[in-house]
Amino acid sequence: MIESREKCYNCNRPKTSCLCQYINQIQTSTKFVILMHPKEARKTKNNTGKLTQQSLLNSEIHVGIDFTNNKNINELINNPNNNCFVLYPSQTSIKLNHENIKETNKNIVIFIIDSTWPCSNKILRLSENLQKLQFISFEHNKISQYKIKTQPNDLSLSTIESTLCVLELLNKQHIENIQDKELNGFLEPYTQMIKYQMNIYTNPNKKQVRYKKPQ
Repeated sequence: MIESREKCYNCNRPKTSCLCQYINQIQTSTKFVILMHPKEARKTKNNTGKLTQQSLLNSEIHVGIDFTNNKNINELINNPNNNCFVLYPSQTSIKLNHENIKETNKNIVIFIIDSTWPCSNKILRLSENLQKLQFISFEHNKISQYKIKTQPNDLSLSTIESTLCVLELLNKQHIENIQDKELNGFLEPYTQMIKYQMNIYTNPNKKQVRYKKPQ
């Protein structure tokens, strides 16, 4: 008889390694829209974009590559009450460390691309609506915790780590008013995910607990 593990349909992980108890949801005035490449969407166990969306109440996810004709995204971009940005480093991007992006009577919407760098470039290259938006980025000296994945360089951050940097800077700009304890707990599900996966890698012969299918 084949055994299988019951799945948590919220975090998409087996219930034996469910991360939901570690998620600390934060309410923001800024709307975060995560644009997830299909390859990332298939990484159900180690998807930091999904953890990011679950941790932010004012957020949503769209899966795809070319978002040019995406109705929901275009509604956000074309809404005159919104000021939309794409989180992506470029020579012309606004550095959040030095410039406040708040405009009077405008809602801030930040699009975050959840993908590898090559796939992110493809999303931007194909999505004409995103090309028209102002890019934002930030300067930092943090080292990613993402030990289970090879990063392009030492200062590359995962989606959830990058989002935390943005939240901290929006706090400094008084665009957000998030409590320190909320920011301090933002990476907890991500930290626990890394711990779980590292334990598997360092103990490959350790038997994992499995649930039997209900009779």
